[in-house]
Amino acid sequence: MTTYDKNMIAELLDGKLPWDVLKDMMSSFKDADRFDKYIAVLQERVDWDDQILLPLGPRLFIVRKADGSIITKSLSGHEFGDYRKNWKLGTRIYVRNTHESYQKVYTEMAYGDPDWMELREYYDPLDGSLLDVEVVPPGYPIVHNFEPDLEGFYREWLGRPLPNLA
Repeated sequence: MTTYDKNMIAELLDGKLPWDVLKDMMSSFKDADRFDKYIAVLQERVDWDDQILLPLGPRLFIVRKADGSIITKSLSGHEFGDYRKNWKLGTRIYVRNTHESYQKVYTEMAYGDPDWMELREYYDPLDGSLLDVEVVPPGYPIVHNFEPDLEGFYREWLGRPLPNLA
């Protein structure tokens, strides 16, 4: 089995791996410590000290704070609160629900009918970066994507307990 070092994981995140290496990486079994290398690369890239437990996206993480609490936090450092709560409620939300607003991001006839759907964009309150997008019927409640079972993930998938403070 091929193993990949932290530098290669960093190149993967940056989109800099050559296609043949990327194809091999996708086609082979994961090395047992790849998640740890991935977390280490992410941890080196953030400007804060909270321990990353699980990435939720390129700019969003579940972290353990120094006081032991587990929260959702953005790359910019914005804290959304308890990781079991819907972090989207703490974002800046832009709703596209008119033909004019859709035409700013879609070509003509490439979007749905605003009477049937709205496009919600969730932005980081600190740096304005886009964190997520959802398409729902008008008036539909804000979707809570999922509530991860952190203990189960670490125990069942990684074969160890959820880490305490590093």
